[in-house]
Amino acid sequence: MFNTAIFFRIADDFVLPPLEALEEIFQSHRFVPCGATEPESSGWVPPRGNKSTVLLESVGRSLIARLCTERRPVPSSAVKAAVDERIEKYKEETGRERVGAKIKKEFKQEVMLDLLPRAFTKRSTTTLWIDPVNKFLVVDSGNLTGADKVISYLVEALSELPGALPGLKASPIQTQMSAAAAMSHWLSTREAPYNFTVDRDCELKTPDDQKATVRYSRHTLDIDEVAQHIAAGKVPTQLAMTWNERVSFVLSETAQLKKLKLLDVVLDGVQESGKDDDGFDTDAAIITGELSSLIPDVLDALGGELGDGEAGQPEASATAELTPEPA
Repeated sequence: MFNTAIFFRIADDFVLPPLEALEEIFQSHRFVPCGATEPESSGWVPPRGNKSTVLLESVGRSLIARLCTERRPVPSSAVKAAVDERIEKYKEETGRERVGAKIKKEFKQEVMLDLLPRAFTKRSTTTLWIDPVNKFLVVDSGNLTGADKVISYLVEALSELPGALPGLKASPIQTQMSAAAAMSHWLSTREAPYNFTVDRDCELKTPDDQKATVRYSRHTLDIDEVAQHIAAGKVPTQLAMTWNERVSFVLSETAQLKKLKLLDVVLDGVQESGKDDDGFDTDAAIITGELSSLIPDVLDALGGELGDGEAGQPEASATAELTPEPA
């Protein structure tokens, strides 16, 4: 359900609106596939899968939603070739050697309208988890741009609810120590933070234009060579770790958790016969339960959160544009 976790802090006074009212808003923004001449379309889909029509799933006292985006990518090379062909034909018909920017723009628009219906569509989904108890917002996205998009759609939905409600105010979590600095310390001292172990995968890069990179895969990291790379100026950008012998993941330099995997000790207690029909409720309860304990431990390992005055970052609310930045 969650392969990646980018997490944000939400306002202390935020409470989940009535589920029925929020579901109605989400249904009005349900996913509709791209039209023949539309380059992109986004909307909410059932987290449980196509057999369901419900767009918001309640897990304990939290919510899970899923945004679907469909695109019709048209190769830029095909667009350029078609536009150039029209420009050459225009020159021959008019006898002109130069073609104005306005005409070129019109040619490009015509080409896009011609090629879009023939382009294959690509779909992607992004899962969102709202934890109003621990005041976390977690997005299963591989990058901050994708996380920004799904949160913006959520903020839009919340803004349409009738009545004045506390804003979501989702903001990036700022920590005392950057993830890159923390990983450098753990690898140099060969001492992992409490409740964590360092695994056997790591990537180090020089923070210059050359971006010289060293990668270790399935290799012990408790060696002098790794510490020497760090002493020479290379910075860890990815580090495989395990939390409490329950969840393995890769910590990125921007404090994202990637390649999340529940270990056997977590899954052994779940019997197939004890699952619900599609397994969604059980899987959702397990992963959100683990993340609700894992995320605070990650923040502690990074020195804890900065206070409001220390962070110096403006918050975003349902009335403001939201652009997350890495911790």
